[in-house]
Amino acid sequence: MSSALLGKSPLRTIETSLGPLGPGALGLVLARTGVGKTAFLVQIALDVLARERGVLHFALGQALDLVQSYYETLYEDLCVASGASSAGGREAAWTELLRRRIIQAFAERAISADRVEKALDTFAQSLAFRPEVILIDGFDWSGAVASTAATLGAFKSFARRVGAELWMSAPMPRAAGAPSRLPVPCDGYAAIIDRALVLEPTGPDVSVQVVLERGVEGPEAALRLPLVRLQPDTLRLATADGEEEGSGPRFPRSAYTLLSGAAQGAEAEFGACAERHGIAEINFSFEGHAAARTRGLLQLSEQELRQGDVSSPKLTLHIARTYPGTPIFRKVLQSIWHQVHTAGEVFVVGSILPDDTIKGGTGWAAELAKHEQKPLRVYDQERHAWAFWNGLAFEPDPAPIITRTRFTGTGTRFLTDDGRAAIRGLFERSFGKPAAKG
Repeated sequence: MSSALLGKSPLRTIETSLGPLGPGALGLVLARTGVGKTAFLVQIALDVLARERGVLHFALGQALDLVQSYYETLYEDLCVASGASSAGGREAAWTELLRRRIIQAFAERAISADRVEKALDTFAQSLAFRPEVILIDGFDWSGAVASTAATLGAFKSFARRVGAELWMSAPMPRAAGAPSRLPVPCDGYAAIIDRALVLEPTGPDVSVQVVLERGVEGPEAALRLPLVRLQPDTLRLATADGEEEGSGPRFPRSAYTLLSGAAQGAEAEFGACAERHGIAEINFSFEGHAAARTRGLLQLSEQELRQGDVSSPKLTLHIARTYPGTPIFRKVLQSIWHQVHTAGEVFVVGSILPDDTIKGGTGWAAELAKHEQKPLRVYDQERHAWAFWNGLAFEPDPAPIITRTRFTGTGTRFLTDDGRAAIRGLFERSFGKPAAKG
């Protein structure tokens, strides 16, 4: 059972090229918000547990039940993807894995070196538990460089003392592209970090890039790791032919996030449904943009908006239309890129035109989804039906559900009652009845 899980492990693939991290060494996982840092660290943990080694997981700024649900959901997904045996056998193996795992969850993101050392000593003395891997997820990197460097050095010292590898996560700025070197906020710690991996959405998958390996940064480090493609929600190895639609695992509602633009009409309804169902939402906006929703509102800077400039000739060839050249409309298109780029799938409400594009400005979201090979579903308000883009054309899709934890919901400002019902039906099929009000 345990050996079967390793076949889908990103850690085993990375170690084949780069070698083990080693006791006392620090591995860093970087990505923009929502790409999958926590899931990747949990995949590391499951790989280690399957090798009958111990894991101590510090979850900072996260609820314990959410972290536990990641372990349970990703374990079940690995079992299914690896062709593991019966449910009874999986449960027995899971019980055995839990004996080698401890999670410490803290509401705050700041954690001191003393707190980590105390936890290590307490578990060693009271439980005879000495982890082979220590995970610190959600660490606050915003402190002064000198004090942060001292804390990281202490973490590594404690890990070396108990013979454990150390893995941490760090966010990247939204405006950052795929970097070739350590990005902000970790660029000042190259002398302390032993291995740094960047997770970047690449079409329908997430790719892994090495930006630092044992003191070597840049393209030379990147060449040491062949392309590694990961499934966008679970962060396990992606299949050669991609993931079967609707086959992803079901996470708790708290793990899902709607990406939208807070405009009136379809976007406002997507947001209202997300709130009723207990789903987080991020609404990308900008100065001068009228927002119909304030929950999860995120104002993009000029630099972040410029990241949404799309000038690919290939994409332009696929759009047989022009858009208004006004500054405000350009910003709308730029903000739509942020809605789509890190999403696992895209839902649009509008009208499908004869050339298989979508009427209006929100048709840009559909074209970006096609270009980036994201699963795309459109509710056509004129035909009163959902359709799925199969790569060549739209085909009927009577009752779609939300399968990715990070999904885009957008569409026309002129939402009909039928379109509103379609959005509400999508959420109810995906998550059941709305969450009860407290």
